[in-house]
This record gives sequence, structure tokens and C-alpha cells, in this order.
Amino acid sequence: MSTAKQKILIVDDEPDILELIEYSLKKEDYQVCLASDGYEAIAVAKKELPDLIILDIMMPKMDGIEACRILRTLPEFKHTFIVFLTARSEEYSEIVGFNVGADDYIAKPIKPRALVSRINAILKRNQKEETETLDNKLRVGDLIIDREAYLVYQGGSKVVLAKKEFELLYLLASKPGKVYTRESILKKIWEESVVVTNRTIDVHIRKLREKLGENYISTIKGVGYKFELS
Repeated sequence: MSTAKQKILIVDDEPDILELIEYSLKKEDYQVCLASDGYEAIAVAKKELPDLIILDIMMPKMDGIEACRILRTLPEFKHTFIVFLTARSEEYSEIVGFNVGADDYIAKPIKPRALVSRINAILKRNQKEETETLDNKLRVGDLIIDREAYLVYQGGSKVVLAKKEFELLYLLASKPGKVYTRESILKKIWEESVVVTNRTIDVHIRKLREKLGENYISTIKGVGYKFELS
């Protein structure tokens, strides 16, 4: 059960889906608000300020992709968790979803227990980030990442990283489970004046895996990378 009354906005044009997810989440003691299209989702989100938004992609009036894109332009939703819910399994729809700012992606048909487990994990992860990012030191699993000193400790042992390797690790580890596209990594880590390619990112990821092990960073085919919190 969730210990906090966190608020979740569910957006879907199918009443049965709304009812199923609402019932499952209320059993976990979450507050729940509902919307049936993208326009309504934006209006309800502004009013309710949810901790997490479950957003269907295929909807009338305004689809989930456009709604997510608009929400991410609003300061109050830059860091809100957004999870896409869709029956579409094509890889390109996942890529588009991550590119507009989605944090995760859940396919229909919905399995209530699996959905609730995923939502619990995402919100728990957010609580860990809020409590563990202290004094510019990020503690994730057996890693301590010291932002000021540019030092990384793994299980108490110091790991030497180049500056860009460190910045890339810090970016990914600051949001465990969040998928960062290659485009967003380039914008955040490398200055616009510096000419780099996707290959540059891949090389830095390979070096991080060589120094830290293979279990921390996962490749999302055709999209980018994410940090795995074990």
C-alpha cells in the first residue's frame, strides 16, 4: 500500500479502462482524477497538479503525444512523471513518446497488478531521489556520485571517470528508470557549439560499462539509454 496520498491523473477515452485503473489505484490509497481526452487532461492537470499522469496515446480531439508535449512546456509539469498507456506496439510510437518527454510506456491490455506495481515503483523512485540527493551527493544503489568533487564511489571504492563520463552518469542516475533520448543527452552534456554524434554517446556509455559493470545502464533500442536501479 502507498503510505502517502499521492495524486494520479488517468487519461483515456475508454470508460472501462478508466474505471479499471481508478479502482486498482484507489485500492492502493492513491488519490485519482480522470480525463477522457488531451484537452481535458491539460485542464485537469493544471487544476489538480498530480504527482503522476497515465496518458493514453490514441484519443479523440487531442492525442496523448500532443498533450504530453504541451504539458512538458509548462514549468509545473517539467518533472511530473508521465506514463504512456497504449494498445499500439509499433516501435516508432514508443520513440515519439519518449521524444516528447514520457518517462515510461505501458502496453494494453492492462494487467492491474503489473500496472500498480509499475506505478508504485515509479513514485517510490521519486521519493528516493528527493531524500538521497543531498549535499550534491547522489546515492543510487551501491554508487555515491559526488557532484562537487567529480568523484564516484562504487561499494566504497573510488572509480575514476573522465569529465563527460561523469556528467553522463550523473544525468542518467539522477532519474533511475527514466529513458533519455540521444538527442536530450547531447543537449544536456555537450555544448551546442561542439560537433558530436550519437556515436560519441555510445562510446561514453561503453566506457562507463567497462568501469562500473554492465548492470547499471540499459540500451533502449532506437531511443537512448536509462539507468537501472537494482
